[in-house]
Amino acid sequence: MPTRIQQLFERTRTEKRAALIGYLTAGDPTPEKTPEIAATLIRAGVDLIELGVPFSDPVADGPVIQRASARALNAGTTLPKVLDIARQIRAASEVPLLLFTYLNPAMHYGFAKLAKDAKAAGIDGVLLTDLSVEEAAPYMQPLRHAGLDTVFLVAPTSTDRRLKLVSEFSTGFVYLVSRTGVTGEQQELSDSLGSLIDKTRAITTLPLAAGFGISTPNQAKAVARMADGVVVGSAIVRQIETDLGGLESMVRALSSSMRAE
Repeated sequence: MPTRIQQLFERTRTEKRAALIGYLTAGDPTPEKTPEIAATLIRAGVDLIELGVPFSDPVADGPVIQRASARALNAGTTLPKVLDIARQIRAASEVPLLLFTYLNPAMHYGFAKLAKDAKAAGIDGVLLTDLSVEEAAPYMQPLRHAGLDTVFLVAPTSTDRRLKLVSEFSTGFVYLVSRTGVTGEQQELSDSLGSLIDKTRAITTLPLAAGFGISTPNQAKAVARMADGVVVGSAIVRQIETDLGGLESMVRALSSSMRAE
C-alpha cells in the first residue's frame, strides 16, 4: 500500500506539477497553535508538511529556525507533544506528514517506540537530518517495518557513492539541499542545484524535492521547473515569527507561482 507521500507524488506527476512542501517548527509559538497553522498552510496550497521537532542544538539550521526551536522548547514542546500535534492535524486532514528531527531526540525516545507511535499519530515518513546514510541501516529497520517512508538528504558536495546510498535507503522522495551551509532565505538560487538534480536523477527514479534557501514565488517557480517538489522552510517560519496573519497570503503566492504556466 503506497504511503500518503508516495500517493502525493504520483498525483502531482499526473497533474504535471511540483509539490509544495512546507516546514513548520512544531510548537512555535505554542503546541496548541501549530495545528491551526498547519490548517492555514493546507488552505494556502501546501501539499506536504514537514513537522520539525524542536531541538536545543539545531546545527543544520540558521537563525530563523534556531529561534523557532527556542520558542517551541520554551513553550514546553517535546517529541510526545509533536506526535500529539500530528494526531490533531491528521484528524482534520489527509495531508502527508514528514517528521523532521535530529537523531538525538529520536534515540532518546527509542526508535522502535518512535516508529510505532509516529505511525499511530498519522506520520507518513521520517527525515533524520544528522543521520549519516552510511550508518543508517539499524535505525531504518523499525521505521520501515512500521510502514514509514525514510527520507535522506543529498547536497552539492555529496559523492557519487553517497548519492547511490541515499537512493537505496530513501523512500517517498529524496531531499536535495540546494547549497552548502545552514537553512535560511537566500536572495538567489544556487548555481549548483541544476547539476545536483541531474546527477541524482541519473541514479534514482524517486521524486526529488529541493530546499534550503527558497523563499520567493519566483524562486519557487524556477525550482518547480526542475524538481518534483519545492521545500520552503525558513520563509514560512519567519512569517510565523513576524506576521502570522499574513501567512496564508504569503504561502498562496508561492503555490500560485508554481502552478502558473
